Amino acid sequence: MLRSFVSQVLYTGILHMIWSGILFIGILPAFASPSPVHSLPAADDDTLFQVGEELTYNVSYIGFDIGRIKVKLLSREADSTSSTISAIAYMDSYKGVPLVDLHSVFESKFNEAVFSQFFQARDKDDDHWKLFKYRFDYVKRVVIVEEGIWQSNSIDRRDTIGLDTLYQDGLSLFYFARKHVRNNEQLRVPVFVSEKKGMAEIHFTGQRKKENIDAVDYPVDVVYFSGRAGFIGVFGLTGGFEGWFSNDEARVPILAKMKVIIGNIRIELMEWKRSGWSPPRYSQVKQ
Repeated sequence: MLRSFVSQVLYTGILHMIWSGILFIGILPAFASPSPVHSLPAADDDTLFQVGEELTYNVSYIGFDIGRIKVKLLSREADSTSSTISAIAYMDSYKGVPLVDLHSVFESKFNEAVFSQFFQARDKDDDHWKLFKYRFDYVKRVVIVEEGIWQSNSIDRRDTIGLDTLYQDGLSLFYFARKHVRNNEQLRVPVFVSEKKGMAEIHFTGQRKKENIDAVDYPVDVVYFSGRAGFIGVFGLTGGFEGWFSNDEARVPILAKMKVIIGNIRIELMEWKRSGWSPPRYSQVKQ
């Protein structure tokens, strides 16, 4: 039971930090989209989507470190009309956490406007990895869901689910949030998570704040937002979440918190590999 609970905690860690990006702005005219309250210019794609970027986060629950999340931006391939961006996230429990040996991997492909085109997740289960794939076909307005065993040629289950708009997966949201986090918007966004369609609300306040993290010895200049899931998340997510992203063009997630039935989970940046970047120092006057 403990293994199952902590596994859910870590899974939800990446998923809802990623809810830092639970938002949606209409991209294709064939789909209806909400109207934002107000928008500032989006981040420059060349600055934001830096190939080779690697961000590592510590996940803690009631003060105890339980695992780590590492997110990498793998590639950005352009054609005559758009770019396809590939990213991957690794989630691992720390050695020594009682009764827990969790290893999960998320992979996502999305375009520079950031809506999901492809997503797959694999979770280690004893001596094999369970695999889940989502293939989004917006022309046909469906998502094809496949379940099987990783590195096998068999598919144990396949479903086709209808879509009525553009959706975000558990990793594309991470980058969508960064692209728009300094906007002042209140939005409702469709999400496709755990093989189900859902809806969430996100309030990007545009509020500049300062936060302290263990990785640096100065207060970090951040932008704050909050939100609420309009559905029940894994292991009893009660709906509330908060995020603090760096107040610069990189818009790196610095800290996230979310509420669950029995308390709060904290996800904090602890290492990074990004050319020319470090967490911006907070000062009374923004440089």
